[in-house]
Formats: sequence, C-alpha cells, structure tokens
Amino acid sequence: MSDNERRENENLRSTEKDRRDRRKRKSTEKGKFSLSEIPLWAHIAVLAVIGLVIAFTAYKLIKWNAGTVETEGVVEGNFEVEVQDQVFLLPEDKKAMHEDDGVETVLFLGNDILTYYSDENGVAEQVAAKSGATCINAGFPETTVALKNAQFNPEYPLDAFSFYNVAKAISTRDFSLLHDNEKSFEDSRYYQGVSLLEGLDMNSIDTLVIFYDAHDYISYRIGLNPDNAEDPITYSGALTAGIKAIQEAYPFIRIVCMSFPMCYAYDASGSLVNGDMYDFGNGRLTTYYQFMMDVCGATGVTFIDNYYGTIDADNSSEWLLDNIHVNAACNEHMAQHFVDVIYGERK
Repeated sequence: MSDNERRENENLRSTEKDRRDRRKRKSTEKGKFSLSEIPLWAHIAVLAVIGLVIAFTAYKLIKWNAGTVETEGVVEGNFEVEVQDQVFLLPEDKKAMHEDDGVETVLFLGNDILTYYSDENGVAEQVAAKSGATCINAGFPETTVALKNAQFNPEYPLDAFSFYNVAKAISTRDFSLLHDNEKSFEDSRYYQGVSLLEGLDMNSIDTLVIFYDAHDYISYRIGLNPDNAEDPITYSGALTAGIKAIQEAYPFIRIVCMSFPMCYAYDASGSLVNGDMYDFGNGRLTTYYQFMMDVCGATGVTFIDNYYGTIDADNSSEWLLDNIHVNAACNEHMAQHFVDVIYGERK
C-alpha cells in the first residue's frame, strides 16, 4: 500500500471517530438536566416556601419562650421576656387524701420578701385580696433557705429559722429548736411565727408557698454539693430536703416555689454590684435561680418566675426600696402573677 493510500485510510478512520464522538456528546447532552431550563417563577416559589417555613419556626419558638409582661407605671409600654413559670398539678390520688373544707388556704414560708410589709401591701396579703383565699404569712426576717453551719451553733440562731429547719419542724411537728432560739431576737415576729406554725392544722392547708428573697446569695450560702443532693448547707440541697420532708408528711398539699426578684449587693470594697453580674464565689444570682428551677422540676413543684419580667437594671429604682427589699408596687405585681398562674389555670 502506498503512502497516499495509508494517509487516506487514516483520514477516513479519523473522520468516522469524530462522527461517533459527536453522536455520543449529543446523546449525553440530551440526558443532562440544566437549572437554566427551570422557569424563574419556580425558583421564586421554592425560595418563598423556605422563607415561610423559617419564619414560622422562629415565630413559634419565640412565642413558646416569651411571655408578655405588663409594665405600666414602671416602664412605658409592654415588652416580651422569657418568663419561665413551670406548673405542676397534684396527682388525683394525692388530692383524694385531702378533705376539702371549702376554703382555699395558702401558707407562705419565707423571709423579708414576706415580712417587710405587715399590712395590706404585703405579698401574702395582696394574694388574699386578689384571690379570696385565706393566706397565712409565716415569714421570718433575714433568714435563708440554706444553713450557715452544718451543726447548729447557738451563736448563730438564725439557722434555726432557715427554710430547712422550718420545713423539718413542720413535717415532724417538733418546734423545740425554734422555741429555744426565738428569744434571741427582739423582733416579735420570730416567736409569733413559731406559735402560728405550731398551732396550725396542716390538714387545712391547700397550698404551701416557699418565697425567699436573695439573702442566700448575699449571705454567701453555697449553691450546690454535687456529692449530696440534700446537703442543708447548700441552697439546692436545703431546698430539696425541705420540700421532700413536707411532701412526705403532707402529700396532699400542693407546693409552689416563687423565685426571688433581682437585687443588688455590696462587694468586698463596699461597692454596689448587680446580682446579675457579680459572683461572690458561689455563682451569680442567676445561678441560684437556676438551682431553684431545677429542684422544682425534680420534685414536681410549681415554679413561679419573679426574676424575669419583674425587676431589672432599668426599672430597679421604681421597684426597689434599697438593694434588696421591694416596694408595695412590686409586691402587687408579684401577687398578681401568682394569682394568674395558680388560679388562672382553673378558668
């Protein structure tokens, strides 16, 4: 075969190969899908659906977390905050253990948040006025939830009137420790409170409210012992132990914890600090708040949030008398919140 013939054969083979390659490319291109072929309206429709789903999800999450708090007279307008109330109802079998006398009776245990006002401006008294319930105020001034000393020290008689020891006395009906120390105070509310609790028929109590201000925080009480969930020298442990003691003795009584509102405190240099921001070594005020919420969840106790939606840095001058004690307007606000949560649920 001549060189010319070989060249012609090679050219023919090359031409045929090119034709096959072109046919393959066309076949492949027919099977491909191009986004450019989708009409513009379809792109817009898909993006609109995605946007609506995201917006709806965000809206539901915000509404689930947020509560609207009326602030008329304190801050202009209304605002949304994360009010973290959590409500537990007594099981029917425990309710059946309690004979209904037709009167709603509420026992309040606490400290200055209950005792600073002893007239119609107090929280317990305003709850009574708003709800029609019989409210018994058994607060002891300057006391804390937790103990200062693991073993009672007569040189610190306030420990006898802590929530832990008051709950223990109520559940065992042994008030000797309180009686032994009531004379350590000139304030008559100590012995009056002991006599009131000792003479009280607990079968007549429908609801027991635990309401302490931030004295545990400003008194440097330990927050938590991870090795002992009921350690009475810790805020969480004393609250847990006290609640359980009352639940065991009186399972038919509904227990409600009301959280403290925000407060200020003095640091080691005497400077005023915001409890939201300052840690004395056991956590900020919000740490104690979280401990109370956790204990309530673990023990099936209703938690009413007075921390968020009540006092903050912007309105504290309107609702605080000093760094920790609240005024009558704040008491009214918290009393209304209590009534809305506890009795509003019956509507």
